Amino acid sequence: MLPNEPQHTNRLAAETSPYLLQHAHNPVDWYPWGPEALSRAKQEDRPIFLSIGYAACHWCHVMERESFENEQTAQLVNDSFVAIKVDREERPDLDAIYMEAVQQMTGHGGWPMSVFLTPDGKPFYGGTYFPDQARHGLPSFSNVLSGVAEAWRERRDEVEQAGSAIAGSIAAQVRATPAASDLASGAGRQDWMLDAALVALERDFDDRNGGWGGAPKFPQPMTIEFLLRMHLRTRDARPLAMARRTLDAMAAGGIYDHLGGGFARYATDSVWLVPHFEKMLYDNAQLARVYLHAWQITGDDRYREVVTETLGFVERELLTAEGGFASSLDADTLGEEGLTYVWSREEVDSILGADAASFSAAYDVTENGNWEGHTILRRLTTPADDEPQLSDARSTLLAARSARPQPGRDDKVLTAWNGLMIAAYAEAGSALARPDWVRVAERATGLLLRQVRDSETRLRRSWKDGRALHSGVLEDYANFAEGLLALYQATFDERCFVAARDLADYILAHFSDPAGGFFDTADDHETLITRPKGLQDNAVPSGNAMAVTVLLKLAALTGDARYGEAADGAMAQVAPYAHRYPTAFAQWLAALSFELGDATEIALVGEPGSADTAALLDVVRGEYRPFSVIALAADEQQAKDSPVPLLRERALRDGKATAYVCRAFACRAPTTEPGQLASQLASNQ
Repeated sequence: MLPNEPQHTNRLAAETSPYLLQHAHNPVDWYPWGPEALSRAKQEDRPIFLSIGYAACHWCHVMERESFENEQTAQLVNDSFVAIKVDREERPDLDAIYMEAVQQMTGHGGWPMSVFLTPDGKPFYGGTYFPDQARHGLPSFSNVLSGVAEAWRERRDEVEQAGSAIAGSIAAQVRATPAASDLASGAGRQDWMLDAALVALERDFDDRNGGWGGAPKFPQPMTIEFLLRMHLRTRDARPLAMARRTLDAMAAGGIYDHLGGGFARYATDSVWLVPHFEKMLYDNAQLARVYLHAWQITGDDRYREVVTETLGFVERELLTAEGGFASSLDADTLGEEGLTYVWSREEVDSILGADAASFSAAYDVTENGNWEGHTILRRLTTPADDEPQLSDARSTLLAARSARPQPGRDDKVLTAWNGLMIAAYAEAGSALARPDWVRVAERATGLLLRQVRDSETRLRRSWKDGRALHSGVLEDYANFAEGLLALYQATFDERCFVAARDLADYILAHFSDPAGGFFDTADDHETLITRPKGLQDNAVPSGNAMAVTVLLKLAALTGDARYGEAADGAMAQVAPYAHRYPTAFAQWLAALSFELGDATEIALVGEPGSADTAALLDVVRGEYRPFSVIALAADEQQAKDSPVPLLRERALRDGKATAYVCRAFACRAPTTEPGQLASQLASNQ
């Protein structure tokens, strides 16, 4: 064996997922999830040890170092189990099913997830992180392995009965359907639900620190988005005040990277100081978009700066060579959480010299630090006359930080998360007149259309190293369609609209649940112990909620009743819950606010590069219009032939670019005057 040649290599070495590849040289005889592992379990009548995690997960790394790299522990696994390792980001369907099982068994969940299954996939025992030695009330992982192996040998009937009971309970939860509701069948009739949700958010709001709940505290971009929309609907100052308090606190806190831009996953405390240092693509996509909307509403330049810095971070550190967006940056550097990001007073003084004092006062750099003897940068002061000096200091420190060891990057391209980031770049590029950002969105879109979509509109979940893997799930179709619609409204490239409509039609054909809403997996997906159907929003919008969001926009652009009816059927599923638990259903509430507002349909006819068309577009894009859709044709012939029904039969007036402001395809008098268009849009709100 060569000096640097690994002692062990298992089947994960043939995978593309960075998380799976991290375990490719463990002494554990790992399999990826698939027919080979499942067949072996059945043929040898062995239980399965299923370990689910992701590349940026700190405790996943800890359990690997403690247990999966340990020869004795690995032997216990190999002697009694078929060991399967799953990247939760590649297989959210498996993660959802077995996380529900762990939560039923233990009352909590998390990653790494450790689940023991019968050979036919039924969970009978599980947990999350198990230490190498018993501590903090947790048994050691080796004792867990020995105990489960003994139970399988000695009490097989009990184990299988437990597995069947848990599997049945999971399936029953999926089948459970709330009472039908006419949630969104008429403008104004269900406004009380939005008002009730606002009251619930006010009740649980942290007035001092912003956000909802205590430690750990999560950013909740969907909830903030709902608040911004409520402010626009009602002109009530309360939702905007909650949104701004939270946005300001996050942007000032340690959860925000004041040197490089972008947000960490969450704060481990209640004051936004100490982040869990991993940076996820989906957080930054959603937060960039909500800060953009807050800037459009308030004109606060700090929000615009956050958008610019966050998208700058993504372009610098998460954009792949092929034009897609990588999934995450690790929480750890060289095995230590946050090593890349924290500072000492001595380092800051040495690097900044005479500028160190003002920077330290602004960013809480002290001799003793604010976290475990180190300093996590947070902004203590408001922008003042020394802002250019502080900006230069930040650039200097970022250059110094870039010379440090850097966290690992999970560079697989996930369709759903890329869809969210495409929407962020497209919308921000349009609103802030940044054509370079629109081009970033176009390039990522091109990659997905070429590499993860086939000729029948089926999507793959993940792409890396030229390989597209795993069947796409509902959120892949819905989030990518959302990104395509945002890009269409930024570029008016009709290919984007057609691709989005095709994805929506695929959702209706292959994901629909006759009881209402959508399953997370398509009708030709791998058969699992149940067909999952997630309704609650989590760190990302639920596939169902984003599907509804897309369907409502398509209904406004096309007038096709199928889309609105499917959205109504899905929203009826959450009617009993959304207003009572708004942080768990915030994307649904945002979608409901769109439907109850009777979307404004804006059709423009005019040469895109002409001054008169640009003047009309400036009016439309000059404000945040979440209850509107917009379409544009270059001339009357394109309008006539357009695949976007909203554009058909639209004509130029007096040879000038012309705007049509409509509701339910009933339009006001066409106008060529920007001022008149602004008045029509204002009165249509």
